[in-house]
Amino acid sequence: MTTSIEIAGITHAYDTASGKLPVLHNLDFTVPSAAFCAVVGPSGCGKSTLTRLVAGLLIPDEGEVRLDGQPVKGPRASVGMAFQNPVLLEWRTILDNVILPLEIVPNSLSRAQKEDRARELLALVGLEGFEAKRPSELSGGMRQRASLCRAIAHKPDILIMDEPFGALDAFTREDLWQTMHRLRAEEPFTCMLITHDLRESIYLADQTIVLSDRPARVQYTLDTSFGGRTDLDMLFEPEAVEMLHDLRNQIKVAQGRQDAPVQAAE
Repeated sequence: MTTSIEIAGITHAYDTASGKLPVLHNLDFTVPSAAFCAVVGPSGCGKSTLTRLVAGLLIPDEGEVRLDGQPVKGPRASVGMAFQNPVLLEWRTILDNVILPLEIVPNSLSRAQKEDRARELLALVGLEGFEAKRPSELSGGMRQRASLCRAIAHKPDILIMDEPFGALDAFTREDLWQTMHRLRAEEPFTCMLITHDLRESIYLADQTIVLSDRPARVQYTLDTSFGGRTDLDMLFEPEAVEMLHDLRNQIKVAQGRQDAPVQAAE
């Protein structure tokens, strides 16, 4: 079962030495069950704060985060997370790194079943045969694949990704985009992706939300679905290029480098 994400009137600020620092203001949007949502916006606008709120690691000053209509009051086992730094444990093999959530989240699986689950995921992302390796023996892209496996090992309803591909070279990043499509097909989940790569949002997401500068609100929402297509060539087609220009212009608006586009009269 997958879960919807509802951001309902979220306002949040941090305490600093000079007073309150507003980060999010009256933020409202919904990610439907099993959908993939990308969130983009200027650096420092509160995107990572948003992921912590959805994960239950922070409680908003105002408003609510709801998962399938239920308010988030703290961390949930039904949420998986992946970050820019894979943070794999060097003293554990890749197999044992992937198994880690299954050792933490309550379940009735035997050790053999946990290993089978980890091997199944590693094979799905092209890491079959690397189960006994240590993280330092793998490339950056391979470590990020293992990190994705770990994030969904316990079959979470929701996957939150905070720039997981940002530190990788362009070819590795595109390879992992295709891996994400395979994971979605085999392991259904609702996903929220924080990214600075607009091409990434167009290729992976069903919808892309542009946040304004801090304190962030929803400035713009764009349907970026391509009917299930996963070929990278679609990024060079006119529809995708138009989306890219549209999102770039919206980011310039959010940064204050461009006035908001004038809407055509109907």
